[in-house]
Amino acid sequence: MNHLITGGAGFIGSELIDFLLENTNDSVICIDNFQSGSKSNLSNAINNPRFELIRHDVCDPIRLEVDRIWHLACVASPIRYQKNPIATTKTNILGTMNMLGLAKRCGARFLLTSTSEVYGDPEIFPQPESYLGHVNNIGVRSCYDEGKRLAESLCFDYLRIHNVDIKIARIFNTYGPRLQSDDGRVISNFIDQSIKGKPLTIYGDGTQTRSFCYIDDLINGLYLLMNSNSVGPINLGNPLEISINSLAEIVCELSNKKLEIIYKQLPKDDPHRRCPDISRAIKELHWSPKVSLRDGLSFTMRSVRARDEALKIG
Repeated sequence: MNHLITGGAGFIGSELIDFLLENTNDSVICIDNFQSGSKSNLSNAINNPRFELIRHDVCDPIRLEVDRIWHLACVASPIRYQKNPIATTKTNILGTMNMLGLAKRCGARFLLTSTSEVYGDPEIFPQPESYLGHVNNIGVRSCYDEGKRLAESLCFDYLRIHNVDIKIARIFNTYGPRLQSDDGRVISNFIDQSIKGKPLTIYGDGTQTRSFCYIDDLINGLYLLMNSNSVGPINLGNPLEISINSLAEIVCELSNKKLEIIYKQLPKDDPHRRCPDISRAIKELHWSPKVSLRDGLSFTMRSVRARDEALKIG
């Protein structure tokens, strides 16, 4: 079987590539324009004879022969996708349309990695897949939020009109060793700041909540969804809701440092609460996250620290 992973040099995509190469005998093609991905993320795969890397932007069509398409391409960091919002929108719309067209031609199964951002600043807690969201469609985050919502719409239109075999995963906050230090999201910020002994920066008053899923759990969920009879959308995330203030306390404990906390203004349209209802994932995929937040953070912090030390030596 041939797999295509778009955005495969990114945080989640590269972990998925490693998982497929280690747990199947299938071939894997990665396409990435390296807007935010890194070749270093592919170091485990690059010399594998079953792996192929193609530098390509999904906004342009590509002709390949594949059986599975995992469509992960799109910058997910708010500070990054807001720098070029038009490109973000194009990736979500044109990129998804091109990959759905490829799936139609090849008869390939197609999985879209959508996002919890489709719920916007939610008014229902936790968020079930049936919730239609509370999104500012003209706000600074709409290029990503509405882009993903339209990507989901395209998937269902290709299912209804062309009978394309689609799957949709709505991913909630995910973390792990390959999350870039300058990503701008809270866990990458906290880990980078704690390693350097800098104050932890909290935007808003810190009472806002998130749920954090370790990368291994997410990859397992994506794999189960791709190989299931479920269409989705299905929430994939950790249902444990935690405040940003509590997260900062855990990071301080794990780093064995008493770090100062600096509070700054909350960015516009940043959701106050975010937590998935994973009832559908439990029922249809028999999936739920296994890695605790403390264990996942501890391993991630050790890995990032080791990576930084290796870069200094190199």
